[in-house]
Amino acid sequence: MDKPRIDLLLEHVDSKYALVTMAAKRARQINNYYRSREEGSIDDIPPPLVDTRSRNILTIAMEEIKEGKVSYRYRD
Repeated sequence: MDKPRIDLLLEHVDSKYALVTMAAKRARQINNYYRSREEGSIDDIPPPLVDTRSRNILTIAMEEIKEGKVSYRYRD
């Protein structure tokens, strides 16, 4: 799977805005995970939560959203 379809992603969020925000935040976390691995540091950053062939970090984040591996909540 290279790019999850938008309609499948929107089943897990309540708006396109939430989807973009959630995917961008998770993609930054995945990027930080790979960067910290290369530097040899051990952080509390979770690794990618899905098995994928994709090397695109944003695609990995969207696949995690599609599979329900990540969630969000609004702050009060």
